[in-house]
Amino acid sequence: MQIPVETKPAIWGAVCGAVALAVVGFTWGGWVTAGTADKNSKLRAENAVVEALAPICVENFNDQPDAAGKLAELKEVSSWQQGDFISKGGWATIIEGTKPDSAVAKACANTLSNVKS
Repeated sequence: MQIPVETKPAIWGAVCGAVALAVVGFTWGGWVTAGTADKNSKLRAENAVVEALAPICVENFNDQPDAAGKLAELKEVSSWQQGDFISKGGWATIIEGTKPDSAVAKACANTLSNVKS
């Protein structure tokens, strides 16, 4: 089969246009692959859960009898260990019988450490 000479530039133009469209779409157009979209959606969901549960952790912390003393202890602990302090205290355990969530504990500790005494 013979391809007319006039179609060769059109085919090359279509191929180059498709490549340019893909490059522009993925770099500036906001296009992402299915894997990236899945990863981003999971991260957003985890962040939403932490954002929803951190106030409960803060409330659990503040409901204890010696909240002011524990808050002073929390502020004495280094910022790297504050999440562990909250986890060990049990305030980041939202559902009985489960392990404390480390992300919730860190968000809770961050919120509590920014409270003015």
